[in-house]
Amino acid sequence: MWDKEKKYYISIIDLIGVLAESDNPRKYWSVMKTRLKKEENELATICSQLKLKVSDGKYYNTNVCDIEGMFRIIQSIPSKNAEPIKQ
Repeated sequence: MWDKEKKYYISIIDLIGVLAESDNPRKYWSVMKTRLKKEENELATICSQLKLKVSDGKYYNTNVCDIEGMFRIIQSIPSKNAEPIKQ
């Protein structure tokens, strides 16, 4: 999603779903976010929420990050899918 500042945002849940190949990317993000907050990692602070349209056609607040945040998340999750996403 593009915002009014012409910044591109990505759904963190979608990104984690691809990277972690998890059955439950929401749970994976929840655990990861809790761990990062305990470590006082800035990753948890670079994420925000935007209303995105989901498969049922409704808009919901969704955790998103910008491109910089996306690269930080990629570094935090060991994945064979990381390199294609970076490119």
